[in-house]
Amino acid sequence: MSRPPVPSERGAEVGRRIGVGLMYGLWQPRVIGAWKVPATGPVIFAVNHSHNIDGPMVMGVAPRPTHFLIKKEAFVGPLDPFLTGIGQLKVDRTAADRTAITQALGVLEAGGVLGIFPEGTRGEGDFASLRAGLAYFAVRSGAPIVPVAVLGSSGRRGRLIKALPPLRSRIDVVFGDPFEAGDGSGRRTRAALDAATERIQKQLTGHLENARRLTGRPATLE
Repeated sequence: MSRPPVPSERGAEVGRRIGVGLMYGLWQPRVIGAWKVPATGPVIFAVNHSHNIDGPMVMGVAPRPTHFLIKKEAFVGPLDPFLTGIGQLKVDRTAADRTAITQALGVLEAGGVLGIFPEGTRGEGDFASLRAGLAYFAVRSGAPIVPVAVLGSSGRRGRLIKALPPLRSRIDVVFGDPFEAGDGSGRRTRAALDAATERIQKQLTGHLENARRLTGRPATLE
């Protein structure tokens, strides 16, 4: 089998520019800690997920173009070629999607930024339940993880469009310090990945608590 093509970084940069216009045009993002994102080399963004706007928001405010792993159900109609064109990755969450895995690792091998919602699906956005995928990508690639907390996207509904946050409302995006998920041994055994997942969860939960303190947002609103 031929290896699937690595998503275009140029496409992801186009997506970032579109995101800049939309996110800053419709809402008032407040970005904290973007300077912590390594300027070059592979990076994994681990983003909490409580609203559909979280991914586009991070794409629009991040200092580097981002390739997100997105559920295949979102790739419908005209969104399919659009999302593919801006460098996003289609993933089947019901099975081990080898194509998506290979493409994601290809992004990291090329020194790009991979965006992951480690909770696997939209929920409370509190990093309480992590899937093993994030640990696998981090340990396999050796890329540092940058925790990203999106706060304010799910607290209230908009008046005009109920499915979106109120227009011109403030949404906080807090980038944390990069950290290594592995123990330095390079092992990818089940035990090593389980230990990495525990380390990741501790780091992400701590970052979310710190982000709430920095922004003054109580946990009950997120």
